[in-house]
Amino acid sequence: MSQALLLRTTFAVFLTGAFFVAKPQLEPPKLDISKVKDNLYVIEGDGGNTGVFVTSEGVILTDVKFPRDVEVILEKVKSVTDQKVRYVYNTHHHGDHSGGNEKLLAQGVEIVLHENARRNIIEKKQPGAPRIAFADRSELWLGGKQVQARYFGRGHTNGDAVIYYPELKTLQTGDMFVRQAPIIDYSSGGSAIEWTKTLDQVLALDFETVIPGHGPVSTKADLIKFRKDLETLRDRMSALTKKYTKPEEATAQLKLEDFGWTVNPAILKRFEGLYNEMRQR
Repeated sequence: MSQALLLRTTFAVFLTGAFFVAKPQLEPPKLDISKVKDNLYVIEGDGGNTGVFVTSEGVILTDVKFPRDVEVILEKVKSVTDQKVRYVYNTHHHGDHSGGNEKLLAQGVEIVLHENARRNIIEKKQPGAPRIAFADRSELWLGGKQVQARYFGRGHTNGDAVIYYPELKTLQTGDMFVRQAPIIDYSSGGSAIEWTKTLDQVLALDFETVIPGHGPVSTKADLIKFRKDLETLRDRMSALTKKYTKPEEATAQLKLEDFGWTVNPAILKRFEGLYNEMRQR
């Protein structure tokens, strides 16, 4: 690749260890903000989706992408409200969702996440460990509006929270639901077996609209399909463990194109962990 092409590159993400890390870039990231419901917006691009909930007493963000995105996120917030960001929820510890923590903590913003996600941040020596963590449920009231963070169990990691806007019947899932191939982070307590059980509890909430961890704003029906696809994926791998002794051989037979997922080699490699989990089942 030529140096000129490298200089034009604005975005790259790769998997290392247990979380997404951003490669350096020379241009500001391109982010887009769009309205989801009254007072609720989503910022897409360069990492996980960021939720923007506007109240008369301040803004609550959910997931804050990479460190390089913070200034652009704040600019996007200013484009829809004069209120300042006061709180942030992290759906989990991965750097494409929590990377902006350190910069926002320095600005006096309080960040809230599940206790397992906080532990993961500390154990993996990520910057920006929040001061506030919860066990099963957190409720935040601001400007007369309520936001809930709920923890139902393991899935993508062992610390995934879903953020619930009850008045808007809207849910933000982090990477518990994505519009692409799921990643099961076994190094952080993830589990394909537990994931569907966790989603069953999530689906019991009263909601119609879903902001996924990655991909466009979706519906409850989309989440139901994702849960079904995840179960099918798991059942296929379980059957393949009886035919193949090497995980890479089994993974090659999963027929992921059936699900319409975007798959890259790094994600495909991750399914070797699924092989091991299903073989030990």
